[in-house]
Order: sequence, then structure tokens, then C-alpha cells
Amino acid sequence: VNPLDPDLLPGGSSSGSAVAVAEGAADIGYGTDTAGSIRIPAAFCGLAGLKTTYGRISLTGIWPLAPSLDTVGPLAPDAAGLVAAMGLLEPGFTVNSGPARRLGRIRPPTDDADPRVDAAIDAVLQASDLEVIDVEVTGWTDALAHAHLMIAAEAAAVNAALLASPASDGKISVAVRQRLEEGSTVTAQQLETARAYQRLWTATLSGIFGEVDALALPTVAFFPPPLAAAGRRMYQSQLTAPVNLAGLPALALPVPAEHRLPASLQLVGPAGGEELLLATGAVLEEVTGYRR
Repeated sequence: VNPLDPDLLPGGSSSGSAVAVAEGAADIGYGTDTAGSIRIPAAFCGLAGLKTTYGRISLTGIWPLAPSLDTVGPLAPDAAGLVAAMGLLEPGFTVNSGPARRLGRIRPPTDDADPRVDAAIDAVLQASDLEVIDVEVTGWTDALAHAHLMIAAEAAAVNAALLASPASDGKISVAVRQRLEEGSTVTAQQLETARAYQRLWTATLSGIFGEVDALALPTVAFFPPPLAAAGRRMYQSQLTAPVNLAGLPALALPVPAEHRLPASLQLVGPAGGEELLLATGAVLEEVTGYRR
């Protein structure tokens, strides 16, 4: 149940961890993020969340969803909580780098965008001392489609034995079974095309960091939707899944908006740039003054 409003979605996967932190039952939480499942619950519950660089944190002992995209990361009320949580995932973790100096503001195409979210992001960036320039990134929609195709195919492969087992009857929901069956129809050629695009997309985003230190955009383009919207699969991850495809780290940070609920700012950094993102997040928190 979303502590901000019980009639609204708390996020997708990892929303249990987000709710535990948001309602004060836990100081920090952990989740997995394959298409946005740390950042989206963080956005919907008014928390900070960190998707780590692909491969930085071991996935040993975690049941995979899509091994090519899966990551682990923390959820907390603020950036300082994320730093503490990272220290438990990676002993010795400290933020010893300064914040970003130059941010690239990107505006990927989205459905159902709420203009108050973009306005909230712009207001925070304008109030900061950071230099912000507009950056155009082409291919976002294609990256989203390829990310979801890879997730579907790999999830079907990981769970093939479970799906085929008579013992699973009645233990897998109709919706999940349908998604796994759809994933099993992805051809080897389709998957190879997606992996080829992944390499191109990773190079495209990584190349931008010669021009800016980090990218800024909304985490989700709208405020938490009602529970009845839970069945809509791709639209929540429009601004997060392409980041997973590139394997880059990303920070979700609540920011005040002209709405009764906060919006969420997403900062995307270069591979291994978690420290940079957390240092920048701490600076932006001081600008927003937002506190749970």
C-alpha cells in the first residue's frame, strides 16, 4: 500500500522495499532494477533510489529476471541514506568525488506526460548552481522496445522449466504466465538484433559524457497512477528501461512539484559514476528543501 495515498500504485517490482522505507518500517531498502524497478517505486513513494552500474554489485543468490540487464541497488529517504546503503552492498563505499558541474537536460518522447513533472525538474535545475544545457538523444523509443524484448525473452528462458512444470499450475498468475509465454516466442534473430542495438545505444549514451557530467530527466513522466492502471506494462518504464539497456547508473530523487505529491528527478551518469550521482543528488536536495 502506497503510504502517500492507498489508492495509488506504489510502483512495480521492489515496491515492497520502497513501501517499507516510505512508511518508516525500515531505514533503507534494497531492490532489483531491470527496467526501472528501484527508480519507479522510489518515484511513486517519494523516495531516493539508486540503480547501479550493470555488473558493479554481485547478483549471486538473486533469482534472475533478465541477466543481461539485472542490477541491485538501494532505496532510502535521501541521498545520505543511499550512501549508507551502498556501504553495505559494497564495503568501503564512500563518496569522494564532487558533484557534477554540467548537466545535460534531455526530453525523451513519452506517453501520458504530465507537464507539472517536467516543470518541477526544470525548476530544481534552474535553482541550482549547476550549468544545464539541452541535449538531444535520438533512439530512445527504439531502446525502450529493445529493452523490453530482451527482458521478455530472457525471463522466458530463465523460467522455462517452471513454466513447463505441471506443479506450477495455479501458482503463476494468468498475467505472468502470458508474459512468459509471449517471451518464449521471441526469435534468436530478434534477440540478436536487440543485442546489437544495445551495443550501439550504450556507445551513444556513453559518448555524451564527454560533453556533460550527467543527464537529467524525469524518472517517470507522470505522478503515481491509480491502482486500476497496474496492468499497463511499458508506460511506467519509458524513461528508465533505456538506461538499463545501456547499463548505466541512475539516481531517482524526489523534488517538489505543483501537485500534492512530489515529482521525481532522474540523474544518469557514466558507468561507475554512482559517487558522482550521489554527490550531485545531495546538492540538489539542498536546493529543493524537500524532506519526507
